[in-house]
Amino acid sequence: MNLFHKRDFRAALPLFAEAAGGPNVSIAHTAKQHVRICEQRLGTPAPELHTAEDYYHYGIGLIASRKLEEAAQVLRKAAELDPRAGHVQYSLGISLGLAGDLQGAARHLGTAIQLDSKNRSIARSDPDFLEFGRYSPVRELVFLEKKERDTQLPS
Repeated sequence: MNLFHKRDFRAALPLFAEAAGGPNVSIAHTAKQHVRICEQRLGTPAPELHTAEDYYHYGIGLIASRKLEEAAQVLRKAAELDPRAGHVQYSLGISLGLAGDLQGAARHLGTAIQLDSKNRSIARSDPDFLEFGRYSPVRELVFLEKKERDTQLPS
């Protein structure tokens, strides 16, 4: 069980298999369940990612799971495959911002806004963005348009 709790399923599997063949029915039943769990965990193949959209969707899932470093790597690959995809740049900016890289977040959010100006208004209401969006330089980037509009004199 220690190996299982340490998530060392490869080492735990043969021990559970041995216990599943033991004389105690209760222990054997529990061991069989753990064998299946270990097999599932070991047998889960990595997703096959081919297109920018494949990488994008996988990256979004990683952001939702708060695996931010891995999400940024996956989204960088998506951006490399399709550098003009504003939604990919936006998501990469979000993953970097949530991870604390505000300069990187501002760079990618800026690119996303250049590619599609709607990304500015999307960011303003995005709960993920709100976690870091009040900090400079991201704040100025996303709220710049509003600030400029508020300071203009009426005609």
